[in-house]
Amino acid sequence: MKRSTKRLLRHLALYVVLLAVVLALILSLDWAKVQETFFNADGLKHNWHDLVVTGVKNTVVYTVIAFAAGLVLAVVLALMKLSEVLVYRWVATAYIEFFRGLPALVTILGMAFGFPIATGWRPPGGVLGAGLVGLVVVAGAYMAETLRAGIQAVPKGQTEASRSLGMSSGKTMAFIVLPQAFRIIIPPLTNEMVLLIKDTSLLAFVGATVGSRELTNVARDMMNSGVSAGTATSLTMAAVLYLVITLPLTRLVAWLEKKQQRAR
Repeated sequence: MKRSTKRLLRHLALYVVLLAVVLALILSLDWAKVQETFFNADGLKHNWHDLVVTGVKNTVVYTVIAFAAGLVLAVVLALMKLSEVLVYRWVATAYIEFFRGLPALVTILGMAFGFPIATGWRPPGGVLGAGLVGLVVVAGAYMAETLRAGIQAVPKGQTEASRSLGMSSGKTMAFIVLPQAFRIIIPPLTNEMVLLIKDTSLLAFVGATVGSRELTNVARDMMNSGVSAGTATSLTMAAVLYLVITLPLTRLVAWLEKKQQRAR
């Protein structure tokens, strides 16, 4: 038997196994129960308004705030990690490794409950504002490493040329290196934003007022009260809305990466 024939038969066997597993799963489910749990008609009809007007709006707002503040923090940390001052490098490295090593939820809960109790700090927005600070702290740590890699990816000849023209090291970094570094890291930064959109769901653990709930929080509350109480229909709808937000961004990341590869 030819090698190509063997490969074709092996692939057909894998397809048959996959099809059998899928059919077994389909036949084993109680589809009436699935429909009632995840696609409750009343829930699908009445839940969209709060999910979109409150949940999606706040999710986008929290993402923008956390991303913008985290990026500013990331620039500071990246420059400190690349500094010639040893203490700066130690502090930045310790910060980045510490907060990248912790689960984001632990940091958010610590900022929302532990830190205010220990210091008496009362951030704007109460525990939700403190939780958002925790999200900024985590985002800054991750983006700092991305930015540091982008800075180091800029050819050293760019720095040497600007210094030979009489530019100071600060101006060289601000006007020559950083703009090129940001152009290099646009795809991974966009990916960080996608992750941040999903991480805003962790703010559901710190509590919120009715008007400040993000998407997951709104969906969870709908599971406990309202027309779809006792079902997971609101979670299904929240999942669809998350995909509506994140899928275009993930496709944008793929397009940007292909564009950069063609440019190289």
